[in-house]
Amino acid sequence: MSQKSVELVIGRLATDEVLRNQFSVDPKTTLRHLQAAGLDLTPGEIEALIRTPVALWAFIASCIHPRLQKIALKSLDRETTP
Repeated sequence: MSQKSVELVIGRLATDEVLRNQFSVDPKTTLRHLQAAGLDLTPGEIEALIRTPVALWAFIASCIHPRLQKIALKSLDRETTP
């Protein structure tokens, strides 16, 4: 079960801009919220995710087609508002 949770976290970090931003600011709290939402992560997996360079998630996201991305609508609102 835990490996599936790790894969879900990695997938979400790669495709969910809001989660990726939250993770880059406060990875421990972000992972605790994901645990509270039902993802089964071991302390070792949490530590490994935290130790992964934050820049990796942004790089992976940049390589994924935009149609597969979940973008932050707030950032779009700011760009379109005069």
